[in-house]
Amino acid sequence: MNIYQLFGKRGGGEYMNAKTLHMVTFLLVVIGGINWGLVGLLNFNLVNLLLGFMPVLEKVVYILVGASAVYLVMGHKNDCKICGKK
Repeated sequence: MNIYQLFGKRGGGEYMNAKTLHMVTFLLVVIGGINWGLVGLLNFNLVNLLLGFMPVLEKVVYILVGASAVYLVMGHKNDCKICGKK
């Protein structure tokens, strides 16, 4: 079973477009990376600034960023043109 079969199945039995899933997770990981860079360099948390008034939504964003990172790590070898070469 590959990563798309594990996480990409929709209710109707069809699989989510792998490219869309990859782009969404990639975007979330980039957002998380930029936020951590801002925290490290400037002690400025952009996610907290934008969503701090809704702590539950802020926490959901952090969870989605973390889950996206795990997803990308699990599927990296299949997606990466360099690592996937034999």
